[in-house]
This record gives sequence, structure tokens and C-alpha cells, in this order.
Amino acid sequence: MRALRYVAIGQAPEVVDIPIPRPGPGQVLLKVTAGGVCHSDDYVMGLSEEEYLGQGYPLPMTLGHEGAGIVHELGEGVDTVAVGDAVAVYGPWGCGYCRNCSMGRENYCTNAAALGIRPPGLGNQGSMAEYMIVDDPRHLVPLGDLDPVKNVSLTDAGLTPYHAIKRSLPKLGAGTSAVVIGSGGLGHVGIQILKALSGARVIVLDVNDQKLELARHVGADETLISDETAVGRILELTGGVGADAVFDFVGAKATIPLAVSVAAVEGDVTVVGIGGGEVAFGFGTINYDVAVRIPYWGYRNELIEVLDLARAGKVDVEVQPYSLDDGPRAYADLASGSIRGRAVIVP
Repeated sequence: MRALRYVAIGQAPEVVDIPIPRPGPGQVLLKVTAGGVCHSDDYVMGLSEEEYLGQGYPLPMTLGHEGAGIVHELGEGVDTVAVGDAVAVYGPWGCGYCRNCSMGRENYCTNAAALGIRPPGLGNQGSMAEYMIVDDPRHLVPLGDLDPVKNVSLTDAGLTPYHAIKRSLPKLGAGTSAVVIGSGGLGHVGIQILKALSGARVIVLDVNDQKLELARHVGADETLISDETAVGRILELTGGVGADAVFDFVGAKATIPLAVSVAAVEGDVTVVGIGGGEVAFGFGTINYDVAVRIPYWGYRNELIEVLDLARAGKVDVEVQPYSLDDGPRAYADLASGSIRGRAVIVP
């Protein structure tokens, strides 16, 4: 089969021919229908050799932690899915038996690191291939008649903002304000989730009008260029009190301090992006009782809920499809910032 793999530190990924894997006991072999491209992949491929190998990533590694497919073959003992089922892959694999995993919160598994358990495409072999192994059928969620190409990104680009936003929903009733920083692959889905689930006015920041046009297209109430005037404009739009919740889908050196500075008293700041930013704060430097969170991915039940939003027409991911052979170009386009929404590899 063909697979898009990271084969050498610091080099672009390559399409190679490798054997079709066979499922072991308890495993499932999927015939892949779609695999999502993500900045997290770019982050991993940007690590130094010491960082990459030190964190336990293998070489070569098939990319892709967003996956969808058709069940193709069952390992011994698997009886909860059937050959021919259309499924999406829940990516943050855990041990399955710790306290968090028992509640479907495998993204916060307390044993994964010690046991060497890694997500597909981020330590295990991923979805950017004609076939992939899923280590346990509990990581498969029914896709039904949803288009896998349009919806595979919901396994991360939908699940991650959904998990981030859900915790702040009690603060986002009618008459409130939510700020979204970054309207790219995750942010444009986050805007739709906020509009579907909350009563908040959604204010979106990004660095150019092309990005903001996408934000307006998916329902943003206000859009602002993220520059030195942004803080003042947000305070003006919120009557001087700031936003009840801020979601930073960039997480860069410039954006996290901005996010903290515009949070209202008792507001939430949720940093989702992994742009390398940080902020120092203490008493008197931010509004009282502001909560700062750094969530990771989402729960298994939340993936089911996100897919239900898609079925209801509440979430529509902007996608740019690429063939498997064009996979390296997809990552080049991602690095250049030229992708509108989310890139998807279609084997």
C-alpha cells in the first residue's frame, strides 16, 4: 500500500510503498477514506532529532491523527464493529482502564506515557495511508452517512474546540461576549460551535482579511485585525468590561498576552494553539478571578456529540482535498498559510 511517511528528521514527508498491516488480537484494520492534515504534524516534524527521538516518536512514521475509514478486517476477539462499517477514529488513545479512561477521557489518560501509548500519526502509525491499524475498537465512532472527506477533521479540528468551549458554556449566555483568536483550521470550527451552543456575541481576530472573511462566512458577529488596536477595540465592543471567554487557537507569543488582557472579571482564557507563547501574570496584572486553561483534544463522548452537530447541519468544515500523492504539497501549503480551513488527504 502507499503511505505518507515522515522518514528523516528535518525532511519533508514522502509517499512510499509499504506492506498492508494485519490486525492482531483486539485490533481493527481500516481501509482509509480520509486523513486530516494538522499543524500538530508540522510541529512534530519541526522537532530536532534529540527532541523527536527523546519523546518516543518512531522513524519512519505514517502521518495523520485525524482518520476515517471503512472497517476492512477484524482481529481476533473483536465483535463490537463489523466489516463494512463507516467509522471515524478517536485519536487520543489511552490505557482504557485508568480513572479518566473509564469515563471516556482518554485524552487525559494517566498511564499512557508510562506505557508508551501514542495517538495515531503522533507516535503510532497514522491515517495517511490506504490502510491503518486501530489498536482497539473502542476508538471507533460510527460515521454513518456523513461524508468522510468533509467530516474527518472533526476528530481533532472539531473535537478540540468543542472540548475547549464546552467548559465555558455556563459563562456564555445571552448578552455575553466570546473572543476567538485565529480563524484557521480549528478556529473556524470553533466559531460555528459557539454560535450553535451559546448565546454569546462572537468576536474574531486574525492577521489578514482573507482569514477574517472565512470567520464572517461561518458566522462571526465581529471581526478585527489582530494588531496594536485590537485590545482597545475589544474593550470598546464589550462596554469596557472585556470578554466572558477568550479562545486562543494560535497560542503564540503575541496572542496569549492579548487573550489574558481582554478577559473580563471571572472570565475564561483557553489556550488551544501550540504556537509557543506564554505569559507571566500575578496579582493585579489580570482581572480578578480569571481562569486560564490549556486543554488537550477531547473526550470520546464529545466526538459523538460533534458528529451529531455535523448531522444537524450546525458545523460545516471548510476543506481542501489532496490525493495521497499530493500529500507533501499539502504540508507545504499548510506551512505557507495558503489553506482555507482544513486540508484532507484522500487515499
